[in-house]
Amino acid sequence: MKRFGQMIKIKSPEDLEKYKMHHANPMPGVNEMIKECNLQNYSIFSRGEYLFAYFEYVGDDFEADMAKMAADPNTQAWWDVVKPLMQPLDDRAEGDFWSDMESVYYLA
Repeated sequence: MKRFGQMIKIKSPEDLEKYKMHHANPMPGVNEMIKECNLQNYSIFSRGEYLFAYFEYVGDDFEADMAKMAADPNTQAWWDVVKPLMQPLDDRAEGDFWSDMESVYYLA
């Protein structure tokens, strides 16, 4: 199992409210695809203009599972709704939307 922490900015307070509303009622198939792609304990937190995501990957091929998710029509429709509400951080890795974080401490 690999743990991930990621950050991104929300564009405005109004966009945060829209983001929260959409996540309170995800489109059909979105949560199922997340689980099918071996992600568990997926959580998103907000603080001011920032979002923090945490999830655990329990599969064997992260890149293949993320490609599967990206190719899913339900996921693509979901991203069409929520991505315009977010602003990627300037220091993200090339090609990334969310910025990965370094794990500093973990207590099991």
